[in-house]
Amino acid sequence: MAPTDAAPLSRLRAWMLEGLSDMAGARQAQAQAQAPSAAPPHPHKGQRWWRVMCLTGVDYFSTLGYQPGIAALAAGLLSPIATIVLVIVTLVGALPVYRRVAEESPHGQGSIAMLERLLSFWQGKIFVLTLLGFAATDFLITITLSAADAGTHLVENPHLTEVLHGRQMLITLLLIALLGAVFLKGFLEAIGVAVVLVAAYLVLNAVVVGVGIWHVIVAPHVITDWSAALTAQHGSPLAMLGVSLIVFPKLALGLSGFETGVAVMPHVEGSKGDTEEKPAGRIRGAKKLLTTSAVIMSCFLICTSFITSVLIPENEFERGGQANGRALAFLAHRYLGDGFGTVYDVSTIAILWFAGASAMAGLLNLMPRYLPRYGMAPHWARAVRPMVLVFTLVAFLVTWIFDASVDAQGGAYATGVLVLISSAAIAVTIAARRAGQRGWTVGFGIISAVFLYTTVVNVIERPDGVKIGACFITGIILVSLLSRLARSFELRVTNVELDDLAERFVRDIAHRRIRFIANEPDSRDIAEYRDKLEQIRKDNDIPAQEDFIFTEVSIADPSEFEADLRVHGEVLHGRYRVLTLQSASVPNALAALLLHVRDTTGGLPHMYFEWTEGSPLANFLRFFLFGQGEVAPVTREVLREAEPDRSRRPRVHVG
Repeated sequence: MAPTDAAPLSRLRAWMLEGLSDMAGARQAQAQAQAPSAAPPHPHKGQRWWRVMCLTGVDYFSTLGYQPGIAALAAGLLSPIATIVLVIVTLVGALPVYRRVAEESPHGQGSIAMLERLLSFWQGKIFVLTLLGFAATDFLITITLSAADAGTHLVENPHLTEVLHGRQMLITLLLIALLGAVFLKGFLEAIGVAVVLVAAYLVLNAVVVGVGIWHVIVAPHVITDWSAALTAQHGSPLAMLGVSLIVFPKLALGLSGFETGVAVMPHVEGSKGDTEEKPAGRIRGAKKLLTTSAVIMSCFLICTSFITSVLIPENEFERGGQANGRALAFLAHRYLGDGFGTVYDVSTIAILWFAGASAMAGLLNLMPRYLPRYGMAPHWARAVRPMVLVFTLVAFLVTWIFDASVDAQGGAYATGVLVLISSAAIAVTIAARRAGQRGWTVGFGIISAVFLYTTVVNVIERPDGVKIGACFITGIILVSLLSRLARSFELRVTNVELDDLAERFVRDIAHRRIRFIANEPDSRDIAEYRDKLEQIRKDNDIPAQEDFIFTEVSIADPSEFEADLRVHGEVLHGRYRVLTLQSASVPNALAALLLHVRDTTGGLPHMYFEWTEGSPLANFLRFFLFGQGEVAPVTREVLREAEPDRSRRPRVHVG
């Protein structure tokens, strides 16, 4: 009976972990890829830039579903003027920054990868993990906010409002669950679907905007009334501009989409002369994508903020009002009838749901790009379906915390967007400075200051975003460190390469017992090697005629988790053969070398150590943080995990 009961659990486990790859599989795939007989991979042709623009547009353009209403709540009658400030910041600030990001990071890594290259060691890893926390905030709030707004459009539709009234939370959770179910089944991001959705949505919005402007023209008193009320509230135009500069950070949702625009760069079709190192055609296409989407969105933002401000009563924007979270849909129903309004609602719900799908795909692409490479992801996190469950449950929690409110989530969304844009601005400023481009450095520096100011103001006025971001950051760092601790003894060298002299050393002793001495290099004078050799012979009772090769590991970046290992041979003082290795971890490098020698020679190598002085706990912490410490037992443990068969496991001797 037990095997029968276990079978469904086994099948469920296999289904959940489908696609899971371990280090050994990755190394085997890499070896096959490097084999001379391996066929070259088929080049990815990509898609036209305007089609890929629609892929990022489902996130960027879908914000029109809720941005005008949020802008009206944040800025009131000043919404159009504050929106113009936002558009100026978009076209003069964010757009130049991300056009530069596209040049510096043409393979879709984005600004986080740029900053990762500029920082190293643990401080760089912690900084990247912090940015990942805010990126997770951005993507997850995109899912929850889009689902909440889609639910609002359903509930407020005149044909459904009686049936669905009071069920906003349930509908939002069901939409998120549907999104998770689709990804559990297997979701292939279809650019064709995005093109249809974006084209239909923009056309419908253009119709609503056109009709709204026509009603403003035929009823000029609405502009007069709006202007009079604006003057009564704020007095002079200078005062209006000053207040707009203060409130525009609340409108930062209109800046979303740039990071996604860079992330989809690998899908952009390149030119014939493009190479992986210099994909000039892809970069040009990405710049067109970023510029066109920013211009389209800017035009819609200005027009929609104006018509919603002058045509919709202020009380309708409040929570419970008919325009709350659906200002343009309100105008569509009012001026074009419930039939057209329902079509508009369906289009809005579809693009909002697809924006959530795009955000989920972004999360599933972003986290595996960094965390496994840092050794900071549990083993199951390499599979898609467990991560989908995790993200879906977190989205449920966020929806519950914010009561499925579009307005309440605006601050958290804006915080994630602004932190990523600020980090991108700082990254391109540093890149321009290193390139010696003084003018660009000053310009990007000013843009960085503007976005940092905007971020700080947004955090002060709406701290929910930084609180949610802090929760994500704390969770990511905690899980990452625990995962790294649990995987401390995992063999994490992806490939071993010996230079000609190192191969000759190994080949010379392959017909005898292969003996290595682990040596921590000090002065590297003749006395160091002579004394070490005598001590090893004495401790292990080895005859003088037995041959040895010294191995010395120097630490590069101890925060790195997996990397290639390159071994160089040299002869010191005319008699001592030494293999020098550079790695993030001494025990891992030595274990990888022993396994490589075993596999290439067929012999069973032996490694000789001396015990390390000091507290075992302190030495383990040194190993965990700095790649050194209690080398002998850790090397043996890495070998034990990498090679379960004791008869094939290289020998470790400690004296």
